[in-house]
Amino acid sequence: MLPIFSSVFILSACCLTKGNCISYDELKELKTQFAITLYQHLSEAENRSNLVVSPASVAISLELLQFGAQGNTFEELQKALGYNIHDQGVQELLHSMYRGVSDSSQGTVVQLACSFLMDTGVQLSPSFAAQAARWANSSLQHTNFTDPNSTAAQVQEWLTDKLGDREVRGMLLESAGSPLSQVALLSTMFFKSRWQKKFPFMDTQLLPFTTAEGSTLKVPTMHHTAEVNYGQFQTAALKNFSVVELPYLGEKLSMFLVLPSHKGTSLSQIESHLSAKTITLWANSLKRTKMDIFLPRFSVHSLFDLRTAFSALGIRDAFDPTAADFRGISEQDSLYISEAIHKAEIEITEDGTKASGATAMVLLRRSRTPLFKADRPFTFFLRQANTGSVLFIGRVTNPSQ
Repeated sequence: MLPIFSSVFILSACCLTKGNCISYDELKELKTQFAITLYQHLSEAENRSNLVVSPASVAISLELLQFGAQGNTFEELQKALGYNIHDQGVQELLHSMYRGVSDSSQGTVVQLACSFLMDTGVQLSPSFAAQAARWANSSLQHTNFTDPNSTAAQVQEWLTDKLGDREVRGMLLESAGSPLSQVALLSTMFFKSRWQKKFPFMDTQLLPFTTAEGSTLKVPTMHHTAEVNYGQFQTAALKNFSVVELPYLGEKLSMFLVLPSHKGTSLSQIESHLSAKTITLWANSLKRTKMDIFLPRFSVHSLFDLRTAFSALGIRDAFDPTAADFRGISEQDSLYISEAIHKAEIEITEDGTKASGATAMVLLRRSRTPLFKADRPFTFFLRQANTGSVLFIGRVTNPSQ
């Protein structure tokens, strides 16, 4: 098994009876800022727990909804994302960006996709149908929401094709298959790759990890010595932290690890300073350094009801049966979002393979090379170099959970 990141984002819409031109760099910054803002709102609710979220999966769904939103509903979606999806220049830039995100080469698979499921009785606006059909590996499918079992099977078939992971596929099919539903929007972000330099299996050992609560536990910790991009930084409040970049095969994508320099510095003190500009600064400031890297093996699963986070982002009318305006999707019915659910998973191992002997004690020779030892809570984000897209972002506060 290779390191796998995957997520599913579902929006169910139930029936109720009743831009300025921006540059590619500016758009990259807006998308990165959305990723960070979404993560910060979700992490506040989760307090000190492990979590992972795929901002790319969430954003593509909100972009597609922008095509069908009108009035204040559209204004709220536009403000949350920071750009107008109807702007032709924005569309061209996003199409270029998404072509760069989807990549399958040199043992790496990156796939962003979405599917718009509508009840057989719903007549889509021809304009929306045309836009949705060509948006970022999208597909339009009819289903019978009055038959939840059939709809669930259809959803599972689509997720199987996109993700292939049974644990993710089985999630929340009840939501998409509700007999009250008229529309379901699903989006996925899938990543699978090997490290550019794998962690030697025999160098993994049980080492101490100090949790956010201050307790110490032994966790399987990987180790290797490699030349990587590394830097040390300081917040405005003079809190020191370090950043290391671990590339995947082909070096088009990499994982950034952000670690407070002192155990007395909480991760939240560092995360509160996250912004699109700081991430760009880090990526451009890191220097090639030969280092000893210690990284715990971890697996994180997160499930979110996004309504609270969306409300904090200013997306409110879309959930209000009387205020939502999605007439751009269909003039037939009054549609509103009944559910906004997101699940993401991440699994990191030496090269993706788990084995019972991986935690055998091994004595490592101390070296004089600099040390990056993730033995306390840290933040991570998976970033694509050419597009700057933050595909996944999360934190590890307890690798054993």
